[in-house]
Amino acid sequence: MRVGLLGFGRIGAFHATSLAALVEELVVFDADTSRAEEVAGRLGARVGDPFDADAVVIATPTSTHAEALLRACELGVPAFCEKPAAPTVEETVRVAEAVERTGTLVHIGFQRRFDAGYAAARAALASGELGELHRVHLLTADPRPPAPGYIPLSGGVFRDCHIHDFDILRWVTGREVDVVYATGSNRGEAFFAEAGDVDNSAALLTLDDGTLVTMQGSRYNGAGYDVRMELAGTLGTRAVGLGERTPVSSVEGLAPQGEPWPDFQARFEAAYVAEMGAFLAAARGERESPCTVRDALAALYIAEAADLSRRTDRPVRLLEVTK
Repeated sequence: MRVGLLGFGRIGAFHATSLAALVEELVVFDADTSRAEEVAGRLGARVGDPFDADAVVIATPTSTHAEALLRACELGVPAFCEKPAAPTVEETVRVAEAVERTGTLVHIGFQRRFDAGYAAARAALASGELGELHRVHLLTADPRPPAPGYIPLSGGVFRDCHIHDFDILRWVTGREVDVVYATGSNRGEAFFAEAGDVDNSAALLTLDDGTLVTMQGSRYNGAGYDVRMELAGTLGTRAVGLGERTPVSSVEGLAPQGEPWPDFQARFEAAYVAEMGAFLAAARGERESPCTVRDALAALYIAEAADLSRRTDRPVRLLEVTK
């Protein structure tokens, strides 16, 4: 395959390395020409039009995603795009409609679906091992905040960070969210509050079958990068993310056996590689799209409801924000 790669931020550079080992020819492009040339030289790729390929990987800033995806649809080029598909609900709906009108394969990057732990939890629930699901807990905590300039453009913690929790909740449980009651606080740098965002977050979600879900998040988890999910049913409980590098110690003596995860890229490295392999298989026609724009839109609706709930201090039904 000849695959194009658009964008070389932190995740784009990681995808470039993965793709170089997976495809026959890699065509790269970045607004910073010198950076594109450096990456191309290092990986044996070439600089050119990334859409002149069998498939394209979009790893540019969020504000450019919709435009790039619409171009891929216009050209009929299968596309992988890092989340979100677009910054707003309206733009995401527009992209989804273009995908459905043209029949173009588009995969939105939610790498947790390709993590072995989440996949095992999903299988355990589906098999009946846990019995009837009653409770779920989600946690996403970064060891340090992003750069100050990123926060005003991020869409807020629920759209930028917890959207991964919302997507994996739908994927693992197979259920939809009905009601969200979210809150947050500012305990760190002033730039979060100045952007109308929070640096610590919490939410109570009710699924469409009555299952209760609690969720917590932080931009200041000093122990390391901590991402977990717990599923409690009538016959058993499963936890995802409890391992030798989980940055949690108990007062009873349990402690991490290795270096705590430093960031999301290290924690989900294997999942990112597996996800890219799945996209390429879909682009070759060997499987269905593993995560569609409609999936991304469903997660975005939950994030919209959570943000509205936080700002209005009230429970919000998903019907209030869906289009």
